Amino acid sequence: MTNSPARVQAGSFLTLHYRLGGPSGDIINTFGGKPATLSLGSGALSPAVEQCLMDMAEGQRATFDLPPGAAFGDRNPAMEQWVAIKLLRELGDPHERYAPGDVVQFPTPDGQDSYAGAVLQVRDAADGGAVLFDFNHPLAGQPVSFEVQLIGVL
Repeated sequence: MTNSPARVQAGSFLTLHYRLGGPSGDIINTFGGKPATLSLGSGALSPAVEQCLMDMAEGQRATFDLPPGAAFGDRNPAMEQWVAIKLLRELGDPHERYAPGDVVQFPTPDGQDSYAGAVLQVRDAADGGAVLFDFNHPLAGQPVSFEVQLIGVL
C-alpha cells in the first residue's frame, strides 16, 4: 500500500514558499528565505489565492496567473482617504515625516490587528496638514502571478 501525499483542503495548515507579484514586481516572495506557515481560511491569503491551493498535493509546485481584480478585487477610489497629520501624530510617532510611497501601519479599532496604507500625497500645515493614503491592496485591480511550493500539509 502506498501513501499518497496529503492534499490541501478547507482549513488545512500549510508550510509553503510563495510569491505574489503584479506588473510592478513581487509584493511578497518567501523563496530563498524562511517558508511561511498559515491556516487556510484565516485571512492570510485572499479567497481567490486560497482557491488556487485547493486539492494541491504536498510537495507540488505551481504558478497561477489571475486576471485583473480576481485576487484582491478592483481598485476602489473610496479607499483613498485624507488623514489629518494632527491625528497621525496622536496615534503614532509625533515626529514622523511622511512621503509618497511610504507604507504606514494602522491599528484596527479593536487593537487586535493592523492594516496598511500607502502615502500618495502630503499637504503641509499651510494647506491643512493632511496625508492622502491609499488603503487598497497594492495588487487590487491588477493581474497577479501566484507561485507556490507546498512543503507540508496538515
